[in-house]
Amino acid sequence: MRITHRFGETELEFDLSRPIDVSIAMRFGGPQPNAYGVDPAVSKACEYGDLVGDTRRGGGCNFEQVTLIPHCNGTHTECVGHITDERISVRDCLRGAFFPAALISVSPEKLAETSDSYPNQADGDDPVITANGISEGLEEYLSGDSRIGALVVRTLPNSKDKLSKLYTNDIPPYFTTEAMRLIDRLGIDHLVCDLPSIDRLHDGGKLSNHRIFWKVSEGSSKLDPNSRKDRSVTELIYAPNSAEDGLYLLNLQIAPFHSDAAPSRPVLFPVFS
Repeated sequence: MRITHRFGETELEFDLSRPIDVSIAMRFGGPQPNAYGVDPAVSKACEYGDLVGDTRRGGGCNFEQVTLIPHCNGTHTECVGHITDERISVRDCLRGAFFPAALISVSPEKLAETSDSYPNQADGDDPVITANGISEGLEEYLSGDSRIGALVVRTLPNSKDKLSKLYTNDIPPYFTTEAMRLIDRLGIDHLVCDLPSIDRLHDGGKLSNHRIFWKVSEGSSKLDPNSRKDRSVTELIYAPNSAEDGLYLLNLQIAPFHSDAAPSRPVLFPVFS
């Protein structure tokens, strides 16, 4: 089970028999990650008169009503409609399904100890992913005319706590302005990370990194001719330590929601060996 993809001047074979699911399974009623302290995702049996959607309660089958907030309750993929007045669907923006990708592990640094910056409510002690951290992780994959369409960023340390972490008052790592501009210049169209947001979690609603990535003017909620509707951001993943840094083929699966964001299941396929 192999698929071939040309990476610059090199033709690589990816092994479809060894998928690595980097999504966080949504456990309704159980431990789950949460951003901003919103209500957790829940499910309950549907009830209509004598009809109960739970076999444990005498129903003929199980059917449930699910309530969730894609941006906050688990692994999700979002599009430029996240920051625009125009209601744009991630389903319409994400045209492809397979993308050459690099998985890199990055150790966040304190903002004050770097030469990078962030414009909104930043604190010197904030843990950040810098442009240097990105370039060092990608160095060996960017030689010649090689190009990756997707970047998967795993922050260190990589604890399984990420599977159910509550992101409320503490500030988790986020990308600096320079890191996001580098990602843009490198032509990364699909950014995947294990963070609740590529921006500072509490930034006054500015979302400057989202605007850099999708090329929407600072402070604007309007598209312009240069805006990138074809790009996506996937947040709140968990890449297991067993997945080594390197090249992969990313299969980005999303729920068919007509919404700016949808629950998603990014799957990595390793190079055939």
